[in-house]
Amino acid sequence: MSIPNETTVTEFILIGLSGHPQAQAVFFSCFLMVYLISTLGNGLMVVLIIVDSHLHSPMYFFLCTLSTVDLIISNNALPGILVNCFFDMPTISYYSCLVQMYVGLLFVVMECLLLAVMAYDRFAAICRPLHYMQIMSWRFCTGLVSYCVVHSSLNTLINLLLRPTDFCGQNIFNHFVCELQSFLTLACSDVHISELYMQLSGLVNVVSPFAFIIVTYGRIGSAVLRIRSTQGRKKAFSTCSSHLTVVGIFYGTIMIMYLKPQSKSFSDHDKVMSLTYGVLTSMLNPLIYSLRNRDVKGAFWRMFSKKMSE
Repeated sequence: MSIPNETTVTEFILIGLSGHPQAQAVFFSCFLMVYLISTLGNGLMVVLIIVDSHLHSPMYFFLCTLSTVDLIISNNALPGILVNCFFDMPTISYYSCLVQMYVGLLFVVMECLLLAVMAYDRFAAICRPLHYMQIMSWRFCTGLVSYCVVHSSLNTLINLLLRPTDFCGQNIFNHFVCELQSFLTLACSDVHISELYMQLSGLVNVVSPFAFIIVTYGRIGSAVLRIRSTQGRKKAFSTCSSHLTVVGIFYGTIMIMYLKPQSKSFSDHDKVMSLTYGVLTSMLNPLIYSLRNRDVKGAFWRMFSKKMSE
């Protein structure tokens, strides 16, 4: 495509809230609460895991990485959503839209892979406890996170290179944010290759990690059932329950969104589902892991006591 075609559309209109002007104040309050909890919760998780030596283990290394990813996801989308609550027809520039869209894609894919990595970590801890530190060495853990970063970056780069550039004046997003599926529906150039790659990417980046998690937890479940003591089974279950809750919420919403037949426009239901995996899970993750985790709560009170004594 020629450069002029790329500048045919210089901005996009986001109509996520325009159909419900009377509800804008309610939406703003809800989004603000989600943003504050997500930012403070994930930020606190990162600080606690870095500062407290009791949390310097592979499991918390992955959790720290997950909280960092969630922190970026929420700050990529929510500030713009909050500002747009005050406008009837909010706009976003073409290049700001690209940045928002592909940064979101990068870190959502990274979260898909990280959740699978965390499932493997739980498998090693429960099914191979005597060899856990040998299996989950720091070199191996760093390599797993590096793979997540490289894989998601390459996937995002391919999507970026395949993006349509000719919009023929069509510039209205029926969404709260710039989103790849909506972006493709606005193009008047051929997007069959982009759509095909998006479907393939969904299978590789969503279905495959989810299938890996299911198989892994199947093996974990078999191992837990072989534990004779009731207390031992409860302890093993408690180490997995938080992760399973996060997996259920995140993968449940993202698979409903991207593995259903594609339509030309987003319904209000679709937009809510998109926000659920995009920003709501970023808020829920630190709550789930902190409220259900004795080590994290202990680290918080140790840090709080230290600050009070200074």
